[in-house]
Amino acid sequence: MKENAVITIISITIIVLNMMMIIVLDIKNTIMVAAMAEVTTATMAEITTVTMAEVTAVTTAVIKVVAAVGAGCFNLINN
Repeated sequence: MKENAVITIISITIIVLNMMMIIVLDIKNTIMVAAMAEVTTATMAEITTVTMAEVTAVTTAVIKVVAAVGAGCFNLINN
């Protein structure tokens, strides 16, 4: 009878430990997913900011060139 009780206690202990391990793994996976989402969001925001800055710089340069060509053409026409 005592042997059965000991086996039952050991079995319950193993089951509880397994459940705790599953919970710990779930928590770890949740933290990893959250961390990856945060890194991805931060990276995408940084890429967007840099890209927008480059697009703005290129657009400004193109507008300046177009304005200079337009001014040159205007001077040629009027002279």
